Amino acid sequence: MTSDYFIGLPQWKHPEWNRSILPDPAQPDLAQYAASFSSVEGNTTFYGLPRQETIKQWWQQTSEDFRFCFKFPQTISHQAELRHCDDELNQTFKHLGLLEQRLGMLCLQLPARFRPDHLAQLAAFLRRLPAGFRYAVEVRHPAFFDGGEGERQLNRLLMEMGVNRIMFDTRSLFANPRTDRVSQEALQQKPRVPLRVLATGSAPMLRFITPLHWQEGLPWLEPWVDKLLEWIDAGKTPFVFMHTPSNAEAPELARWLAQRLEQKRPGLKGFVDWAGRPRAEQPGLF
Repeated sequence: MTSDYFIGLPQWKHPEWNRSILPDPAQPDLAQYAASFSSVEGNTTFYGLPRQETIKQWWQQTSEDFRFCFKFPQTISHQAELRHCDDELNQTFKHLGLLEQRLGMLCLQLPARFRPDHLAQLAAFLRRLPAGFRYAVEVRHPAFFDGGEGERQLNRLLMEMGVNRIMFDTRSLFANPRTDRVSQEALQQKPRVPLRVLATGSAPMLRFITPLHWQEGLPWLEPWVDKLLEWIDAGKTPFVFMHTPSNAEAPELARWLAQRLEQKRPGLKGFVDWAGRPRAEQPGLF
């Protein structure tokens, strides 16, 4: 299967998913997850690189059509601030490069203190990155969302470099605040920045988060269906990641989006509904 788009969740394991996408305790969680979803966000690399043996296991548990999206370590983005980090960069590619074509995107999450007057550092960093990989950048400073010169400079830089600007749509989360602990944590942790809808590279990346009751986010998600199809028709390959505050129902949210895309474009490749996957036979008593 050659995917028209890639869709996934911020993790491949959750206790609540045992009733849906992870029904077989005898099978690796990642293998079961990858039987339905074509990609996954990997946040663990932000805190440290996994062992090479672990990465090789990930490769073995996925098909050639699956794509991992990992963050650059915080030692590069936050501590070194993109400077004097060649050793860390080399280690990142030495480890994650083992995934070969399964490495779908390397994402650079910049801290909120990264301002427009730091763009020269970003430009120099991006020019040092090896070719042959997809890259994406997430910014959080307000000056990159005010339509001013700083935002225009950022967009021009990313377009010139073919780097994707990550879109983080939190509108429905903040429009439907809840008082439960999980929702409050999400409201505190997720960035509340204006949505920017643009493709600065060939693989536009969307991160979408709903309120705890994910159906409340559908009015904000529905317009994305046509936008994703528009990008696909233009020859781009979107990456879409679905979040809920606890992620317990994130698979259902992603399934809803995939089904809407399929309804409008039958035969679109990128998702396999777990309801139609063959299940392992239950052992008998004798």
